[in-house]
Amino acid sequence: MKICIFGAGAIGGMLAVRLAQVGQEVSVVARGAQLAAIREKGLTLLSGAGASEKRDTVRVNASDKPAELGPQDHVILCVKGYGLAAAVQTIAPLLGDKTSVVPAVNGIPWWFFHQWGGALEGMQLDSCDPDGGIARAVAPERIIGAVVFQSGANVEPGVVRHNSGSRMVFGEPNNVKSERAEGLAKAFADGGFDASCTDNIRLEIWLKLFGNVSFNPVSVLAGVSTDRMIDDPGVRGLFAQMMGETAAIGRAINLEVGMAPEARIAMTRKLGRIKTSMLQDVESSRPLEIEAIIGATVEVGRKLGIAMPALEAVYGLTRLRGEALGLYQPVKPAA
Repeated sequence: MKICIFGAGAIGGMLAVRLAQVGQEVSVVARGAQLAAIREKGLTLLSGAGASEKRDTVRVNASDKPAELGPQDHVILCVKGYGLAAAVQTIAPLLGDKTSVVPAVNGIPWWFFHQWGGALEGMQLDSCDPDGGIARAVAPERIIGAVVFQSGANVEPGVVRHNSGSRMVFGEPNNVKSERAEGLAKAFADGGFDASCTDNIRLEIWLKLFGNVSFNPVSVLAGVSTDRMIDDPGVRGLFAQMMGETAAIGRAINLEVGMAPEARIAMTRKLGRIKTSMLQDVESSRPLEIEAIIGATVEVGRKLGIAMPALEAVYGLTRLRGEALGLYQPVKPAA
């Protein structure tokens, strides 16, 4: 199976190493120092800690020019939400007649209401794809939805670390378990991931969003790890309110998370000292994924007329903080 990981950062690098280790024909699209390091020394994944730490290094075909890699069976998009529009403009050389495109992204993806079948069928998310450019570049029939329940970090160029989690879920937008989605899940399962195929990928997306929509943006405002935020009664209460509002939005579109906010908060507390991806981005002076994670959630809530004062307030504060740090530019919907 030819699999291209488009974006070999923390998550993309982790996926690439594990797939290459079990014999998949893996290539990566990377750039800058990351690309140079992968070409020179290979791609390295660190896992475990202390005396039990493992260091796995693989050699993969790497380029910043997709045309050098050629058509693939699957293209896994592991770029940040704000980088998708630019990434898909260069993706064409990777696409054969039957190539699938698998956005392994945070938040609500641009294709979420394609083949929805409900009141919001075909809704374009201005937060994710304001001018429709992503939707035009990736034919809808190519998409396989994906959710990655893992965390990692870039240690140095060419080296990534697995922090926690191994679960992955794949599914078709039309909610049918297809041969290609099941085959992709098997490839990742063979690579050691807890990977499966579902007939309701949007529910899995919403389940991940249920936690991310609060922990990530609030960490930008607080500047501390999840354990410290959760242990503060006021912040914990804010998390519960934001999760309740997110659950209400999901319920309105027939996506019932089936979990109380306190139970979700407790799950994260058990992980100990975790820095969210957004906090890692702040500390590394990288742009923030505000729109994909909380902006899109608020956009859907507004469309449905759902009251969400906590989400609205945190969304506004996080945008202002991001602008002050020079790590966020407001989205400009198409005229």
